[in-house]
Amino acid sequence: MAAKYVLKKSKNGKFFFNLQATNGQAILASEMYETKASALNGIESVRKNGVVEARFDKLNAKDGSPYFTLKATNGQVIGQSEMYTAVAARDNGIASVMKNAADAVLDDQSAATA
Repeated sequence: MAAKYVLKKSKNGKFFFNLQATNGQAILASEMYETKASALNGIESVRKNGVVEARFDKLNAKDGSPYFTLKATNGQVIGQSEMYTAVAARDNGIASVMKNAADAVLDDQSAATA
């Protein structure tokens, strides 16, 4: 299975996407977008910025759980990871985004009912 961007429409009519690794695990979740075009632009931004290590911020949640965000060149957060149990797992998540972001295919499920 190839890595893919899964684009969906939420119940409130907004659009979002997840980048899934080849094993089907979501490795990056987007913000909510008002329009499908904006969400597609977000995917393109992940394609460009997700291969640049300097665009990732390695962070810790209040409970100490490591996670990361991906930022565009303008500093806006374009995606966030899940909470990990270990720093090594978070770093593997970043490596997976960097490996898959540029070439992942688009799986547009936004026409399906939310």
